[in-house]
Amino acid sequence: MALITLTKENFAAEALQSSVPVLVDFWAPWCGPCRMVSPIVDEIAEESDGTYKVGKVNVDEQPELAAQFGVMSIPTLLVLENGQVKTSSVGARPKAAILSMLGK
Repeated sequence: MALITLTKENFAAEALQSSVPVLVDFWAPWCGPCRMVSPIVDEIAEESDGTYKVGKVNVDEQPELAAQFGVMSIPTLLVLENGQVKTSSVGARPKAAILSMLGK
């Protein structure tokens, strides 16, 4: 499944109203740890079998979304289920830890 670029325009439809869990990566291009996590998140998105979705929020372009979820440090990873934050983590994480957030 393809990675979704999340913006304030599509966030409600793609993430909050999703029928499957959504892994959301809050990141910025200048963030070193974000550049370490980004390929892992991309890989998880490609491996999705439809039981979850993966999206990214560029905090520089979408500061309202970052504020809405209280993102103070990046990378911040959230798993949203039924419009609610199910789990979250801050900082670089290995693939297995990110997958476990999704229950995989």
